Amino acid sequence: MNAVPGSPPVEAAAVAIEPPLAMLCELTHRCPLRCSYCSNPVALEGASHELSTAEWQDLLSQAARLGVLQVHFSGGEPTARRDLPVLVRHAVEQGLYTNLITSGVLVDQAMADRLAEAGLEHAQIGFPDITEEGSTLITAFKGGLARKYAAAAALKQAGVALTMNAVITRHNVERLPQMFEVAQQIGARRIEVANVQYYGWGLLNRAALMPSPQQLAWMTGVVTEARARLKGQLAIDYVIPDYYAKRPKACLGGWGRQFLNVTPSGTILPCHAAETLKNLSFDSIRDRSLADIWLHGSAFAAYRGDAWMPKGCRSCEHKETDWGGCRCQALALAGKADAMDPTCEQSPLHASVRAMAEQEAAANINTMTYRTFTDTAR
Repeated sequence: MNAVPGSPPVEAAAVAIEPPLAMLCELTHRCPLRCSYCSNPVALEGASHELSTAEWQDLLSQAARLGVLQVHFSGGEPTARRDLPVLVRHAVEQGLYTNLITSGVLVDQAMADRLAEAGLEHAQIGFPDITEEGSTLITAFKGGLARKYAAAAALKQAGVALTMNAVITRHNVERLPQMFEVAQQIGARRIEVANVQYYGWGLLNRAALMPSPQQLAWMTGVVTEARARLKGQLAIDYVIPDYYAKRPKACLGGWGRQFLNVTPSGTILPCHAAETLKNLSFDSIRDRSLADIWLHGSAFAAYRGDAWMPKGCRSCEHKETDWGGCRCQALALAGKADAMDPTCEQSPLHASVRAMAEQEAAANINTMTYRTFTDTAR
């Protein structure tokens, strides 16, 4: 691989490599919504490049043999693939836990029943807001909210467990208490209060989405109260914007340690935003086996373990907890993938990153660049 300027050599042989816990399958970048926070890359892949049904099935079989336990079907909108029930069934036959990450706008009762019959165990439906006006503002898609409610009802009737993914921006924070009510109404057992993480289209629209510190403090209080009140009824996950954090989060359990991502065309990535790291070369499942890529791929070795870390990270007591934070975020905010994650309070850039977030929130910019995809469906 091409080394990151200033980074120490990585000795992959010194790093213990366990099987990945989970695999995210981005089946397609097609989606009827145009969400301004979408984590897909700004340059979307066309349908003509997508893996075929047989290629996805073979990949799922390889994942099971490698030791993957969970497979998450995502997109774009994964239900835009007509073969989704076939892929779910194949994953189940391989002994994989199956989860669907969906906008819900293409899921009717017939689709829900086919997925349940195929063995789908869980579905996560994204809600950018719980008002039609707010939902349309973020997705540029009218009528989407009603379709989401209908999809939740259909999946619940089909016997699929539900999580509500409440995507938080500064435009909908005030409706957080009602989001807990909606989660219970649709039969979800879990809600993710998920502030936008700024990658892909979300990074492009950061200034239009970032909540203020005051909104975040209020939000945290609401979550704390709801967790106590709804304990045993509704599990609540809470993810704050990294820009306001004091310590970085581990990148999906650590780069190349627990997770791998598959693009629609079969490129295997350590995380969904990894292709922003232009210094790395990423392998395709069309050229190498999944096990070979996981164990020996140069992109996975690049930031696995601690050999790559700058001095401050390598000597930190938290290095095997946060594994240095997010490499894609370091590149976006510090200009170097091997820099200390600027969301860490030990970073010399930490204060300026927080100040930038506060300034963007205060500017109250509402103009958004919506996700654009013009490729025709297969």
